Amino acid sequence: MSDHERFRQVVEPLHDRALAFTRALCRSNAEGDDVFQEALLRAFAKLHQLEDPAAAKVWFYRIIVSVQRSRARRGAWRRWLPLVGPDDAEAIGEVDYRCPGWDNETLAANRRIRAALTALPADQREAIVLYEIEGWLVEEISALHGVSTSAIKSRLARGRERLRTLYTNGNANLAFAKEPT
Repeated sequence: MSDHERFRQVVEPLHDRALAFTRALCRSNAEGDDVFQEALLRAFAKLHQLEDPAAAKVWFYRIIVSVQRSRARRGAWRRWLPLVGPDDAEAIGEVDYRCPGWDNETLAANRRIRAALTALPADQREAIVLYEIEGWLVEEISALHGVSTSAIKSRLARGRERLRTLYTNGNANLAFAKEPT
């Protein structure tokens, strides 16, 4: 079997969920798409390191997280750029394409939660997206991050509390979402 065929067998079942995860980690769908493409390239280059196909999910998500963190470190200047404004969101694909029938109130709530997510520290944001949106188990997330399950539970608790505060206080529209270094 060629590397291309093996790569397709590994990534194809994960593609849609992994892309949604990547977009949730990033400030916009466009940035998420860029991170995802870079992760695909890195995964293809490291395909020889994947010995157990059953571990493909954690292996690929670990690459996505690594790429996203690397880009965040390289792009420190992005901290000073404002988040997408409400008028620009639809133009650049900020609105979830799978929900075209959303009313204005639902769209506004979606924008607020996405902005609140981007304001969380990366480790909390990743844990929340993986657990709450992707449906991963705490044990799977701890294996991905290489930390204990209690550390993941703490990240989830702190992240949920901060997310709740940002969302309910309307501070989710922060002009300067700080990414931890």
